[in-house]
Amino acid sequence: MSNQQTIAASEALPKKKLDLMPLLLVPIMALLAYPVVHDLPTWATLTVAGIGMGLILFLVASGFTLVFGLMDVLNFGHGIFVTLGAYFGASLLGNSLLMNMGGSLTAPLAAWYTADDLFLNMLALFCAAGFGMLVTAIIGFIFERLIIRPVYGSHLTQILVTSGGMIVAEQLILALWGAEAQPLMKPASLNGAILFGEMAIEKYRLMTMTVGLIVFAVMMLLLNRTKLGLLIRAGVQDREMVEALGYKVKFLFVSVFAAGAALAALGGLFWGMYMDATTSSLGGSMMVMIFIITIIGGMGSIGGAFIGAILLGLLTNYTGFAYPIMAAFSSIILMCLVILWRPNGLYPVSKR
Repeated sequence: MSNQQTIAASEALPKKKLDLMPLLLVPIMALLAYPVVHDLPTWATLTVAGIGMGLILFLVASGFTLVFGLMDVLNFGHGIFVTLGAYFGASLLGNSLLMNMGGSLTAPLAAWYTADDLFLNMLALFCAAGFGMLVTAIIGFIFERLIIRPVYGSHLTQILVTSGGMIVAEQLILALWGAEAQPLMKPASLNGAILFGEMAIEKYRLMTMTVGLIVFAVMMLLLNRTKLGLLIRAGVQDREMVEALGYKVKFLFVSVFAAGAALAALGGLFWGMYMDATTSSLGGSMMVMIFIITIIGGMGSIGGAFIGAILLGLLTNYTGFAYPIMAAFSSIILMCLVILWRPNGLYPVSKR
């Protein structure tokens, strides 16, 4: 009898409906852009390139979205983690100085990175990415302990102290690496494009698409299908109950913050390669795009940020080709249109 009651109760619970409308925005935008471009191979090239660019933006914005969505922390210093990822990549992969302290230091992975060998190029790239993510995660841990932890629960104070932290960190980067831009070129094996008839797809963007999709899948599985993700989400909803069960919510939160910093470093490395160089203002200049993606996605939604980043990458490519004068404003226009349609974003976080 109890089993029948349980089955009846479960059937009575309303099932959460999957909202497919935001998912349709990507193909809709691509189809609407085709009459503007007029040429099928060019349209296909722009579409793939836009998705590749969008997934780099997702990597950059995913850390900010993760921290804000799970911890309710507005970290305006997130850009410094992006910058650090690019600088660590330039130091380990490029031919520039490791630090501006006098004397020349050879980049340890430069030989592998510049070799005409795909395996060595990828090995050097992933070693640099892993090292940058690890060191940036440690810096993020310290950042959370010293700057974020005292201001939990106060968004205005978070904005002020994290903005100040970013200014100080930018000056430290200038002291260590110097004011000159650091070259961060793409690996030799990822230069050029693969031709499919008249359509050209950049090898580098194919790589960023692959990495971006893997990171998104891992994040969604970790947060929704594992005990760790359940504990993190439960700690946000009812911290006292989780602590009463014997789990340290502080440790979970600082782990989330360190993971967000590591993701920002990975995105910063790829964005620096996309720009072929990095400067101390790289992360700061990307904060506007990070905010736009977060707002479009739903203020803390990983899935929403994923779709928002792809939409932003596509629109930037299309407008840059057809209407170059509008490229700088296209992201603002996209955000306004989404907010007019859904004021809380594509997939709003329920607790907000």
